[in-house]
Amino acid sequence: MGEQLSSDEKFQLISRNLQEVLGEDRLQEILKERELRIYWGTATTGKPHVAYFVPMSKIADFLKAGCEVTILFADLHAFLDNMKAPWELLELRVKYYEQVIKAMLESIGVPLGKLKFVKGTDFQLSREYTLDVYRLSSMVTEHDAKKAGAEVVKQVEHPLLSGLLYPGLQALDEEYLKVDAQFGGVDQRKIFTLAEKYLPSLGYTKRIHMMNPMVPGLTGGKMSSSEEESKIDLLDKTQDVKKKLKKAFCEPGNVENNGVLSFVKHVLFPLHSEFVIKRDPKWGGDKVYTDYEEVEKDFAAEQIHPGDLKASVEVALNKLLDPIRKKFETPELKKLATSAYPEPSKNKGGAKGNPKQTADDEEIVPSRLDIRVGKVISVEKHPDADSLYLEKIDVGEDQPRTVVSGLVAYISEEELQDRLVVLLCNLKPQKMRGIESQAMLLCASIEGEPRKVEPLDPPEGSAPGDRVYTEGYESGNPDEELKPKKKVFEKLQVDLKISGEFVAQWKEQNLMTKLGKITCKTLKGGNIS
Repeated sequence: MGEQLSSDEKFQLISRNLQEVLGEDRLQEILKERELRIYWGTATTGKPHVAYFVPMSKIADFLKAGCEVTILFADLHAFLDNMKAPWELLELRVKYYEQVIKAMLESIGVPLGKLKFVKGTDFQLSREYTLDVYRLSSMVTEHDAKKAGAEVVKQVEHPLLSGLLYPGLQALDEEYLKVDAQFGGVDQRKIFTLAEKYLPSLGYTKRIHMMNPMVPGLTGGKMSSSEEESKIDLLDKTQDVKKKLKKAFCEPGNVENNGVLSFVKHVLFPLHSEFVIKRDPKWGGDKVYTDYEEVEKDFAAEQIHPGDLKASVEVALNKLLDPIRKKFETPELKKLATSAYPEPSKNKGGAKGNPKQTADDEEIVPSRLDIRVGKVISVEKHPDADSLYLEKIDVGEDQPRTVVSGLVAYISEEELQDRLVVLLCNLKPQKMRGIESQAMLLCASIEGEPRKVEPLDPPEGSAPGDRVYTEGYESGNPDEELKPKKKVFEKLQVDLKISGEFVAQWKEQNLMTKLGKITCKTLKGGNIS
């Protein structure tokens, strides 16, 4: 199809739905002369999820525009990024990625014969490449390397040297894959600008860089392989897809940080050029949209119900996933999936010298807490307790949670109404004077006469359901429910404090969302409970 298009038509197809293109003039020049050579790389870490359909749909666009496309399975990068993929599993992870990505491409009708697949260690361990790594390391400062990887390489309290090498290797890949352009998410931008700055210093050409927007996950933040609730796995069963979509953040009329709407925009429309909202006949019946802007407009006007949107996406998504599930029903691929991603080993009973230690004795770390941003919808007095109030709080689920607290003794109902707050969402629900409290409002407090209490403040622009994490503990899934006898929160709470800069911290590590730090207005040095 690429040969039948003009250079302008190819440019429009290549650049549609991209957030940014660095080197747009160079791109247009190449398209007037020949076909564009481009690569997309993926580190073979966690299992690919449905957000991978976003780059897959763009790869389909590139091929329609006649581009020569290389897909890089970046196994060495997966190891360098805080060892997200253990060395002994690298080969298996590459095989899994290759099988699942090919299955994804086949499910959206992309001919595999036009693609080139390359494994990173096939060329990154060569003498020439290794010498270039040393040459580059003599030019790039520690500051630039750390800054370049800030949004891609896992950030931990004590970073490894390997994470500083990661951005430089990604820059060198452009030269060794002999491409004109690299394609990736906008979270890669700092790595792309590092490549533009330093490759010419090695005598290599500055490349074009094309960036997709980051698609929100089901909880409203970035869709991540390490955050189970934010993603739908490509091999999830239909009932799991339904369950995860049902819990997805999809507030009526809210088009911001809406992962369900974003999937329609960046995957379903580019692939099918239309989207069908399936509705009961009494609500007007099915409606076919041929323009995404109309979908967004109707959703914003609340003419599309979140439940109808989720049900319609569920149907379309399962059509994409069915061929992938079927392919992985074979014994060989089932074995590959379990070998590449073995279940974490469990403690079978501890050391002989400590017979009381059991498999239930797990590390007490803040990633076990399910802390989220919430929005107060309503505040009313508890019917059976003068000092308690009921707050209905939106935490990015289909229904708001009821929280019973005495906060109104310290802050007025008017100040609480519509306020963004921070909640601990995986405590066991507890009845307080006959009404079940389904979460805990996290507040800063200073004891004294009088006692001072303030709700914690999420960063500006936060949305209900945004995940709150502790720096250095971003990965790992929270417990489904914290067991009261284990006192996990109580043990962690001892080290939850407000810093001298009014930032919420655990052991001097900041509590964060994807938009910034959790703060408190005035209670410097306060405890958090």
